[in-house]
Amino acid sequence: MFRILIALLTLTPAICSASSMKMIGVKGNIKDVTKVVTVKMFDNYYEPSVIKVKEGETVRFIIKNVGELVHEYNIATKEMHLKHQPEMVKMVENEILLADRIDKNKMMEMAKTDHAMAHKHSNSVLLEPNGTGEIIWKFNTSSKLEIACNVPGHYEAGMVAKIIKH
Repeated sequence: MFRILIALLTLTPAICSASSMKMIGVKGNIKDVTKVVTVKMFDNYYEPSVIKVKEGETVRFIIKNVGELVHEYNIATKEMHLKHQPEMVKMVENEILLADRIDKNKMMEMAKTDHAMAHKHSNSVLLEPNGTGEIIWKFNTSSKLEIACNVPGHYEAGMVAKIIKH
């Protein structure tokens, strides 16, 4: 009985996280990509600031951090961004996220006991200045989504892009 309880407690966060992720879409497959969008992350804004997608469309985002600070490109609902922000604050408090770099060794070490510190999400990429990343995302829901940087202070400064479904 004790093993079942431990298994349930271990799996519940993953199940809850997976269900909330499905609410915003799913990780896409490269062979299903119908659109490629190159995004530049400047210090506290994205270019383009509006991205148009069709429901069911699979988009490949090529993301470049051309700013001088660490930035995040995260596809989610506003509520999900607000829920994620305390994790990002914790990364700053633990000196994983610094203004212009990510301490990847400390990130890996802390992730052993707190999986949120790994920052491995299929809907998000965290980049140092001059870094490049990629997200392939299938927009298969009607949820109202936005792109945001949840590094402390950046969302509040307006580092948000709109996703418009047409």
